[in-house]
Amino acid sequence: MHIFYTPHIDTSAELPEEESQHCVRVLRLTEGDEICLTDGKGCFYRASITLAHPKRCGFDILEKIPSPNSWGCRLHIAVAPTKNMDRMEWMAEKCTEIGIDGISFLRCRFSERKEIKKERIEKIVVSAAKQSLKATLPAVSEMTDFQRFVSRPFDGEKYIAHCYDEGDKVSLKEAYQRGRNALVLIGPEGDFSREEVEMARACGFVPVTLGNSRLRTETACIAACHTLQLANE
Repeated sequence: MHIFYTPHIDTSAELPEEESQHCVRVLRLTEGDEICLTDGKGCFYRASITLAHPKRCGFDILEKIPSPNSWGCRLHIAVAPTKNMDRMEWMAEKCTEIGIDGISFLRCRFSERKEIKKERIEKIVVSAAKQSLKATLPAVSEMTDFQRFVSRPFDGEKYIAHCYDEGDKVSLKEAYQRGRNALVLIGPEGDFSREEVEMARACGFVPVTLGNSRLRTETACIAACHTLQLANE
């Protein structure tokens, strides 16, 4: 069954215009057809179409189906985006499919990109969540300066993955405790600066490694996301 994103389902019994177009014009669904909706906040809904217009698709809710994330904690990735935004879009898509609660973007000393199009990332996240049958969308945050971000409180374990050769680094797999909220920082292609690493450590972030291979930024995000998910299975 096709899934449609309806963020304002509590106040409106119509699909958003873009979803209406897909439902009626592309899929050619009509009155009486049953569809599946999600509010992106942890619930699916069985619904029946009551109005089939490309710009206005109305529905009646038949059943509300709570569907919380299976991992039972909050997992967050914060990354300095690459110059090629296609790679960040791909990362957001794959991390959503694997399972993540938040994606933030950092402005670091060696960042290749200073701005992002948050709306574009959010559309990709919506599509990936529907494709992977997730009822909760990860929150996408605006670009934030590194110092400001690491200074914020976070209720859980905090990690920074960097490439400097330091003896006290452990693998994320070994450091992470199952069932705990987790935030992992991933640096730009040129890595975090040493000053940024020390700043993060002073704010309670634990240095970790994601393995022996030198990974691209987007690959490191997916590796971290997958590691956290496997630990919570």
